[in-house]
Amino acid sequence: MTSDARPDDLRDRIDTSRPHTARIWNYWLGGKDNYPVDEAAGEQIRRLHPGIADYAQADRAFLGRAVRYLTEEVGIRQFLDIGTGLPTVDNTHEVAQRIAPESRIVYVDNDPLVLRHAQALLTSSPEGRTDYIDADLRNVEEILEHAAKTLDLSQPVALILLGVVIFVGDDEDPYGIVRRLLDALAPGSHLVLSHTITSPAMPDVDAAVAFWNENGTPRLNQRTPQQVERFFDGLELLEPGVVSCSRWRVENVDGEEPAEVAMFGGVGRKGTPSVS
Repeated sequence: MTSDARPDDLRDRIDTSRPHTARIWNYWLGGKDNYPVDEAAGEQIRRLHPGIADYAQADRAFLGRAVRYLTEEVGIRQFLDIGTGLPTVDNTHEVAQRIAPESRIVYVDNDPLVLRHAQALLTSSPEGRTDYIDADLRNVEEILEHAAKTLDLSQPVALILLGVVIFVGDDEDPYGIVRRLLDALAPGSHLVLSHTITSPAMPDVDAAVAFWNENGTPRLNQRTPQQVERFFDGLELLEPGVVSCSRWRVENVDGEEPAEVAMFGGVGRKGTPSVS
């Protein structure tokens, strides 16, 4: 793994006075890379929406199932994981390299605490490679330029955007950002995306997001399931489509469908451009 960030620079960038989404997510996942301010905010959000921690678990399990499918069934050997979050159990490279040790993974995040821990925790198998880019999702050209040092963009890549597009407002062209990333990837590449939704059936989710946007950083943007599905326009959306992350190709279900969570996700395939 490579990065130009120095430890002193990273410490200076870490704000422990306000809760941060990556650290709260880590808290809900049972991790220890968080601060009292994050725990307090996480518990307040849990009171507003008792099932919120289930989202973190469901999203993490969705990542594992999607990466396993793409590695085992599709044969993908390259992954660009943007919005990595704090390292925890079964990170993308661990899932992929258990199946195909030669897999290459590039992680991208702009959170200094994530980068600080990534330098220590995200390691590769001898046959493969991992790298880390300190960059914002909005900086598409910078991400692609650095990713190309590790990944062969002329070959299929799995683009992973789990719970990260929620930080891009509608005035910042979130659909255009995702499209520009996909346009740079070869046919046969796949998009794996998850997003917090808003739904009349889940009003407590809206209350939890409103609390977060008043107290935490960065600001969250909710979208309807239909708006989330728009991120897959032009792709072959794999079954079962954009659904609750807890319900995407669930394994070993004994006849009972898992509970729905307000984190929806899907996987789409980029095909070969048609010839006019």
